[in-house]
Amino acid sequence: MSWRFENTGFHSGAFNMEYDEALAHAFANGSGKPTVRLYGWDPATISIGWSQSFDEIDLKKAALESIDVVRRPTGGRAILHSDEVTYSVVMRSRGRKILAVYEDVSLALVQGLRKLGVDARLEKCQPHFPSEYTKPSSAACFTSLARYEIKIRDKKIVGSAQRRYSLGDGDEIVMQHGSILLGPDHRRLVDFLNLGDKEKTRASEELKQKTTDLSSELCTRVEFDDVTDAVKHGFEETWNISFESFTSTHLTSQTDNVQAL
Repeated sequence: MSWRFENTGFHSGAFNMEYDEALAHAFANGSGKPTVRLYGWDPATISIGWSQSFDEIDLKKAALESIDVVRRPTGGRAILHSDEVTYSVVMRSRGRKILAVYEDVSLALVQGLRKLGVDARLEKCQPHFPSEYTKPSSAACFTSLARYEIKIRDKKIVGSAQRRYSLGDGDEIVMQHGSILLGPDHRRLVDFLNLGDKEKTRASEELKQKTTDLSSELCTRVEFDDVTDAVKHGFEETWNISFESFTSTHLTSQTDNVQAL
């Protein structure tokens, strides 16, 4: 089956999350195709995991600073989407378990990131998430590094989450998306967490110690379009696929008009 590549540019948080789901539903009902999508966020947006509470976020402060807050259709913890390239992949699982798909996607991302000149690698260990989630800093997604997520010098640079939709034939549609950090702006998330001062300081220090970004690693500004080109080629080379050309002429900023063709 042919693959579609979409660079949908910058849209609101609600639009981006609904569009990812629309891609999955379109593929499930036969009107869509397996797709790699890359996109950005305008305005900057905090997304929380499917099971996370909005109570963990200072919604008033976010509104005052014109930052949207949305819920993702996937799990995980809060992320401030600002200076990043976000990827999403929609495809059939074909019997592969969650971690197997994580590894396949991450290998393609690593190939793309290495084209930019960074020594990106896969994490091999899996944390005990029930213990991790007892920490106040766990409200921030990037304070933990899971198996097959991507790191540079043992610091996390890509965070990902996955959701599956059952098909009648026993297979599943996988929708996986994640953040590729271009700069350090993701660390501002701590300012919008409902934590005490000491807990905020600790969370801020964890994000500083445990994460990195492409611009910091390369000591120069890395642009959105440079990363999208590299990631596209990473998928083509790693998965031995050729993307069909596709232009998203139907995109609007009104979330109730979101469609995925």
